[in-house]
Amino acid sequence: MRFLEQLSLKLTFVLKSLFFLQYIPHALFYSFKRDRINRQYLPDSSSSPVIQPGKLLQAQATDRGADFYFEQAELEISFLTAELVRVNWFPGLPPIPYAIANQDWETVETTLSELGNDWAIASDGLSVIVGRNGSLTFCDRAGQILREELPPQRQGETWIHQASLQSEERIYGLGERASSLNLRAAKDELQKHKTYQMWNKDPGGRYTPGTDPIYICIPVYLGLHDRGSYLIFYENSFRAEFTFADIASAIFAGGSLRYYMTVGEPSQLMEHYTQLTGRAPLPPRWTLGYHQSRWGYRTEANVRQEVKAFQTHNLPLSAIHLDIDCQVGYRAFTIDPKRFPNLNSFTQELVKKGVRFIAINNPGIKFTRKSNLFLEGQVLNGFCTYPTGELAIASVWAGPLVFPDFTNPKVRAWWSRQYAYLLDVGVAGFWHDMNEPAAFVSWGDPSLPQVAQHCLEGRGGDHREAHNVYGLLEAEAAYESIRQYRPQQRPFIVSRSGWASLQRYAWTWTGDTISTWEALRQTVATVVGLGLSGIPYTGPDIGGFQGNPSAELYLRWFQMATFLMFYRTHSSTSVAPRTPWSYGEPYLSIVRSFLQLRYRLMPYFYTLAWETTQKGYPPVRPLFWSSWSDRSLWDVEDAFYLGDALLVCPIVQEGEQTRMISLPQGHWYNFWNDSMIEGGKTIELEAPLEQIPLLVKAGSILPMEENQQLVLHLYPPVKRAGGENPIQISYTLYSDAGDGYGESRLDGFYLIRQEKSLELVWEQQGNYGFPYQRVQLHVHGTSVQQAWVDEKETTVHGEQLQCHFFRQIRFGCN
Repeated sequence: MRFLEQLSLKLTFVLKSLFFLQYIPHALFYSFKRDRINRQYLPDSSSSPVIQPGKLLQAQATDRGADFYFEQAELEISFLTAELVRVNWFPGLPPIPYAIANQDWETVETTLSELGNDWAIASDGLSVIVGRNGSLTFCDRAGQILREELPPQRQGETWIHQASLQSEERIYGLGERASSLNLRAAKDELQKHKTYQMWNKDPGGRYTPGTDPIYICIPVYLGLHDRGSYLIFYENSFRAEFTFADIASAIFAGGSLRYYMTVGEPSQLMEHYTQLTGRAPLPPRWTLGYHQSRWGYRTEANVRQEVKAFQTHNLPLSAIHLDIDCQVGYRAFTIDPKRFPNLNSFTQELVKKGVRFIAINNPGIKFTRKSNLFLEGQVLNGFCTYPTGELAIASVWAGPLVFPDFTNPKVRAWWSRQYAYLLDVGVAGFWHDMNEPAAFVSWGDPSLPQVAQHCLEGRGGDHREAHNVYGLLEAEAAYESIRQYRPQQRPFIVSRSGWASLQRYAWTWTGDTISTWEALRQTVATVVGLGLSGIPYTGPDIGGFQGNPSAELYLRWFQMATFLMFYRTHSSTSVAPRTPWSYGEPYLSIVRSFLQLRYRLMPYFYTLAWETTQKGYPPVRPLFWSSWSDRSLWDVEDAFYLGDALLVCPIVQEGEQTRMISLPQGHWYNFWNDSMIEGGKTIELEAPLEQIPLLVKAGSILPMEENQQLVLHLYPPVKRAGGENPIQISYTLYSDAGDGYGESRLDGFYLIRQEKSLELVWEQQGNYGFPYQRVQLHVHGTSVQQAWVDEKETTVHGEQLQCHFFRQIRFGCN
């Protein structure tokens, strides 16, 4: 049997290789043409003089800050809040505010004062010192210097922006990076500080740790040093390069130098940034379950067989994703009716089993007059062109394609309408792929020419500015389509590419990783870095996209992914099919236990999703999230928080049965056996094959659901020796119907620890009915002697108590 499987894989590989040969002539021709057009029309700034602001001539207060006039430039500083400031250097091409969600800010009181030859503009939370040469210094409310910028430089259309970095300073963010979590630590092949490209890119079906750039590049980063932390976001979508050595350098090929600076703890920085660029909407509850995918579900029968196998193996499943082989000739907005002859009834059949049907879509349109989409797009003048007006044509899966110009609002509206018929037949969500946009090439940049022309909301421009926002605007069009055609359901879109504010419209995944232990380890840093760039919903192809992971590697990948927001197995067409049962026992049973744990934790995940809509916090967080001053946590990139309660320590080394972890301060409960661990030190944790180290922060309430009951796991705070005052912690649980925009409720739980007792108070808010039949309380880490529910003594079984509604419960404890 194994021989037949290997023979089938080899035959598939040969057939796919022959299939790819047909693209070679198109790729060669396009690569030559792209380079020729770029050489002919791309502006060259290298011969232009480098211009600095020159001497400061005048400062003038405004209602939000101040304007500063230099010999060669103007500077506008505007306070949007007391801790968030916009810095705008002139001249330059103003950005189109694709990333900005909030245009309405309350007035902030500021003061402008002269400091010798310099000036200071300040609010209650942040001050900016403007040097006479154009340098800027940012200080927090305590006067601590957090960032020192050199005078900007302009060379033709190019902007060069630099800032001095502290010797200990760490840098995080820049969107999706196959890099160390601390971007400053990464080195290139010459052991120099790595230069990060700001240019969304398809790495060609596979990438390894260190590959740069990849799919989502966002010009935002968080700086952390001994004095505090700050965040800077450049509102510039042009092609750019970032380097972090002694100097942080950002070089933009065009546009303007407009950026936003905010100060505070990491949680405050993300709150400020997402107040500016928007917060992710609450997803449907089912999206937080498990998704199965494979490039290879070609027919309705294939999908039905897979769903049935999940039921046979007693494995929960929330969604199944279909790759491009479900389409007609890989064309956009198609599902082959010959192979899916009863799609409307089939999607309903799946919904009855709790499974949603997700369809893939690529942005390119087949270049043929036989395509109605092509004809409609031509009538709209809606495709990207060369500077000559000729259509920009490149090959992708469907052959020669043209590319919709999503920077044209009419094209976005037209594109939105194309989703309607798939929504009508029950497609539950959409998966956007190849939308950097990607193109097949023989060499060089696998995308449109840099000089391809775009509408850019009517003012015009080229692909250097439009490229990075291409996937973002496609996601916006899809989101608006679902909101219009299904107003009672929340959209679900997964996009491979995007830019700042993608979180408003779509989730993402980490793309075409290889199936190695190094790639598994890389996933943690990539997901955490995306979260610190404003993208809260992401996860990997479990096991890696390209390759055949060993049973151990797949299992360890699955265990880690159980605690990420997007929980999906997916793999290439050229590898063995991969499912939770692919490796037999004991792996199937272990995977099943983690799948079941994920669904038991659904109240916790869903509340984290609600918190993201309220505050912009990423659910998956670095270990320095709430302990930013602890240097020992700054470089931890193989562990993460899930919310405030859980600390997840994946196994990322082959054969590893224990692992070391630097714990934050405080006390921690071992999730598996309730043993207490003191934080603030590096310890070794057990990691047998059936578990990964999972810790719960002392002073946490962890909600789960089992058999239509809510189970509140109470992990009491640890009282300090000699401490007499009670310790109180709180947790808010969010509930609603799981989809739509109806009523909701908040259940506030307050846990109070005294010398020999625990008290739990329950406060309820909202009109949505309580979704559980019963409540079970499970007290960890202490022996419960007796309990009183609303002052009535109640029987306790071990450390567990069954009850219904209550206002207050008191436990007598050792």
